[in-house]
Amino acid sequence: MKTTLGLSQNQKKFLRGLAHGLNPVIIIGAQGVTDSLMAELERALSHHELLKIKMASGEREERKEVIDYVVQQTRAQLVQSVGKMFVLYRPRPKDPQLALPKA
Repeated sequence: MKTTLGLSQNQKKFLRGLAHGLNPVIIIGAQGVTDSLMAELERALSHHELLKIKMASGEREERKEVIDYVVQQTRAQLVQSVGKMFVLYRPRPKDPQLALPKA
């Protein structure tokens, strides 16, 4: 689940605090990860940078596999995973909106 970004624990804590009040933008349903879902996820990450995603179903191992796949495909950083929710962060290549604390 590592990406080239490499967030520090302090930065992850900061992002978790920001994500706490967010509603899930993407919901992964019973059909799992589809091409259209990945396209929508890319659009949402490009616009928001920090996303909360909910999975409708699945066992723990299935959810872990989905999270690993999504993180790998989007080149985002996993900030947090709790139950059926997880949070991703990927700064915009140009003009990032979120100013992270120093590592």
